[in-house]
Amino acid sequence: MSIVANIAVAAVALIHIYILVLEMFLWEKPAGMRAFGLSREFASATKMLAANQGLYNGFLAAGLLWGMGAGDIRVQLFFLGCVLIAGIYGAITASKKILWVQAAPALVALILVGMG
Repeated sequence: MSIVANIAVAAVALIHIYILVLEMFLWEKPAGMRAFGLSREFASATKMLAANQGLYNGFLAAGLLWGMGAGDIRVQLFFLGCVLIAGIYGAITASKKILWVQAAPALVALILVGMG
């Protein structure tokens, strides 16, 4: 696989590790509330939901890293597809910003891995 494709997959994995940290550990902190545009009250009321969501983002990152480590393009394509679908769904239901933060990088990585 090309170095560029590996960098793209790693970048998507790192984005999801960052999202995990924001959702699981920083949700009620200024950085988390700023990242998601939350009020203190909303962050407090939804912290367990966010932690659960963060865990799922961690699983996406783990799958991408597993696929990279194993050199298995099928695993990478599967998890990139999951990220892309989640990003599109999030853009439709939560925030258009998710399309650019999550779905677009996954699509670029999907194309690069598919070409390799």
